[in-house]
Amino acid sequence: MASSSFLFLHVLVMLSLASMAFADLSDDFYDDVCPEALPTIKRVVEDVVRQERQMGASLLRLHFHDCFVNGCDASILLDQTDTIDSEKTARANNNSARGFEVIDKIKLEVDKICGRPVVSCADILAVAARDSVVALHGPTWEVQLGRRDSTTASRTTANSIDGLINNFKKQGLDDANIDSTSSLSLVATR
Repeated sequence: MASSSFLFLHVLVMLSLASMAFADLSDDFYDDVCPEALPTIKRVVEDVVRQERQMGASLLRLHFHDCFVNGCDASILLDQTDTIDSEKTARANNNSARGFEVIDKIKLEVDKICGRPVVSCADILAVAARDSVVALHGPTWEVQLGRRDSTTASRTTANSIDGLINNFKKQGLDDANIDSTSSLSLVATR
């Protein structure tokens, strides 16, 4: 159990560091333009997790899978079109990634409370992941905000084992970490 907790914390730190790789991120990015954005995300996440506890793990997993393809850019949320090769149907995500409807609900409520689309889906996904862990009585962490949403996705990159290994190595992780996080992904979906 201790090793699982350590690995979980390691993944959280890694996601936080990956999100800080983008310029001009700050924890108060939306304070002036929409101060109710983060409380709205928290409220929706708490309601959803109260109704279905497993959704908390699903939202964290969704954020993790988004960050590991091309960075934390919400590309995992993009649907298949003639010009978008959706990551939703990548082997690692197809029939296992869930919570898309929760992110859609949060986006609608945040846009309504802000009066217009202000908060990026990438930031919503990052904050929802953190808030879902907190709702499950896990640790909290500061989320750096100001990410931009991707307009492209890459199922090919999401499907590539070489790409997965390279992404882990960029984060200072090794093959054992890949095995461990893959196992945790399986546990989170059961």
